[in-house]
Amino acid sequence: MTGSVPLVPLPRRPPEPGGTGGPGDPVVRTRNWYEKELGWATVPGALGEPLRLVTGVRFDVLDVPAEAGAAALRHLGPGSPVALCGERMRLLVAAGGAEELPGLLEWLEWGALTPDLRAMGTNGHVEAPPVPEQRADGAGRMDVPPQPLQGAAVWLRPPEPGCEVEASLPTLSAVGGVGNAPDLVRLVDTVATHCHRIRLRRACAGPSVVQPLAFS
Repeated sequence: MTGSVPLVPLPRRPPEPGGTGGPGDPVVRTRNWYEKELGWATVPGALGEPLRLVTGVRFDVLDVPAEAGAAALRHLGPGSPVALCGERMRLLVAAGGAEELPGLLEWLEWGALTPDLRAMGTNGHVEAPPVPEQRADGAGRMDVPPQPLQGAAVWLRPPEPGCEVEASLPTLSAVGGVGNAPDLVRLVDTVATHCHRIRLRRACAGPSVVQPLAFS
């Protein structure tokens, strides 16, 4: 028909890897929770892999053995998010903390003695845990960690929507300063100490020794 305009559907965002792309897709739900509720940047995982969180913007991540991380939880503020991924614990710290870590370990005289202590900062990313389930009282926090599925990441202390995460994260500027931000130096020293103890114990007792974890 002369003058008619063909109806062309508007372009749609391609589905996430491993998902359908619909509003009920758990991958889309997870991405929306992080990006819209928390304001955290995400990137798709590889085909068949989960969504990933971008580090170095709102926060950096210290990746440590779960036993060492459990010993350091007392140095975190009540709003500091913590995730578990298999036998590893991921502690969120202030952006820039990953770049400070090598010099901080040298200053604390740990140097290369703690290879199990890793950090992700600028241009890095980590697996995004699923949206945490709320307890009966409506809180999104968990007293005990859930059981990960084949080492998948889960929140031990999930972030709280509507809260600025930066104020709760360990930072180097907390040393000798004011405010309620946790001290990154104490956190790193505690984690490094326990990483070293774990290595010594394993070297003496062998890899078959497994210690139970206690979270606080």
